[in-house]
Amino acid sequence: MMTKAEIINQINDVTSSLIEVNLSEEQNFPAEKDGLIYISGNHDISISLRNISYADIYDILRDGKNYNVKLIDGALIQMMYSFDNEQNLKKYRLAFFPSPSLEEFQNNSELYEIDEIYADIVHKNIITTPLRFDFDPSNHEVIHHPSSHLTIGQYKNCRIPLHKPITPYIFIDFILRNFYNTARNKFSEKLSFDKTNNFDYCINDLEREILHLSIS
Repeated sequence: MMTKAEIINQINDVTSSLIEVNLSEEQNFPAEKDGLIYISGNHDISISLRNISYADIYDILRDGKNYNVKLIDGALIQMMYSFDNEQNLKKYRLAFFPSPSLEEFQNNSELYEIDEIYADIVHKNIITTPLRFDFDPSNHEVIHHPSSHLTIGQYKNCRIPLHKPITPYIFIDFILRNFYNTARNKFSEKLSFDKTNNFDYCINDLEREILHLSIS
C-alpha cells in the first residue's frame, strides 16, 4: 500500500522533474495537514465543478494559482490526496486543465512555430478537453460511480472505471505520454517515472464487464 509520505515525495519529485526539463512555468509545492495533501496556500477547488464555462473555470484556477504546476503551454496540473492515517487512502483528485485560449500563440507565434511541442495546440481542429482522475469510495455506486474513475471533459456522468487508484507518477506519465511527447522529444521516457502501483484493487465485478482502464 502506498503511504502518505510516498505520495508527497512523488508530488515533490514530479514538480521538480517538470522544472528540470523546462515544462513547468510556475509551480506550487504540496502542503500537508491532518492527512490532507493539498496545493500550497488556501485554494478552493470547487470552482472546477460549477456550472460555468470552461474558459471561466480555467481563468479562475490560473489567476488564483490553484495548481501544482502550470505547464509552458498554459495547462494546469492539480494533485490532491487525502489519508485518514499514514496508509489508508480516503480519496484523491488528479486533474489536467489545458489552456482554452491560444492568445499567447497569437502574440508570440514565432516562438511556437519553431517548437515541435506546440504543433498540436496551434491546429484549428484541436478541442480543449480537461481530464480528471478521482478516487472516492465513500460515494461508490456500482457502474454509476466507480470508486476509482476517469472523467473526460466536464461531463457530470462521465466516470470511466479504473481497476485501482493511481499514483502521481502514473498520472503525470499518462499526461506526458499522451499530450507532450513529440517525435524528437519523448518526455515520458526522459523522466521515466516509476510506475509501480501498490494501491489495492477496488473495481467491482460488474464494472469489469464494461469498458474500463487498468494498470498493474
